[in-house]
Amino acid sequence: MKKLRIGLWVLVAGMAGILGYLSMEIGQSKQIIGEAAYGVPFQLVDQHGKPVSEQALRGKPSAVFFGFTHCPEVCPTTLFELDAWLKKVDPDGGHLNAYFVTVDPERDTPEMLNTYVSNVSDRIIGIGGQPDKVMDMVKGFRVYAKKVPVDEKNPGGDYTMDHTASVFLLDADGRFKGTIAYGESPDTAVQKLQKLMKG
Repeated sequence: MKKLRIGLWVLVAGMAGILGYLSMEIGQSKQIIGEAAYGVPFQLVDQHGKPVSEQALRGKPSAVFFGFTHCPEVCPTTLFELDAWLKKVDPDGGHLNAYFVTVDPERDTPEMLNTYVSNVSDRIIGIGGQPDKVMDMVKGFRVYAKKVPVDEKNPGGDYTMDHTASVFLLDADGRFKGTIAYGESPDTAVQKLQKLMKG
């Protein structure tokens, strides 16, 4: 019986050591993730057809929203709200960048993005490009996006997109700092953007 107890204690001590090691490794991994730029490198174009890369997300904090121009409610609402928040926290536009990245690059050409975004804001820049490259960025930023036929019985017809509806907040080094959820309180959204600008 004594040997059994000793064996159990040795087992418990061993498990505690393993758990401690794993906890330390996870903590270090989180720290590395927090220090690295979020997402993946990309080579796309903005709404004016000019090249844009991950370097656009450096130098100033950024608010990045993924959506599409045929979106009936979430995207236009978010863009209008984001434009209002930007005007409130950064009136001269010198301290915070904002981007609208399409999750529907097959339909959202630079011209389409320009028409759509410029009707809402002169502060938000649309980003699109070749469909495979756009979707590589979307996946690299861990954004959910899925094509959904409007009529499930007619998959060849028009479609809509299910997608992540949060605004991603990145610091001046491109590191992830949080999100603004769809429908979040305007006061909370403004506070988050103010905090982002302060670093």
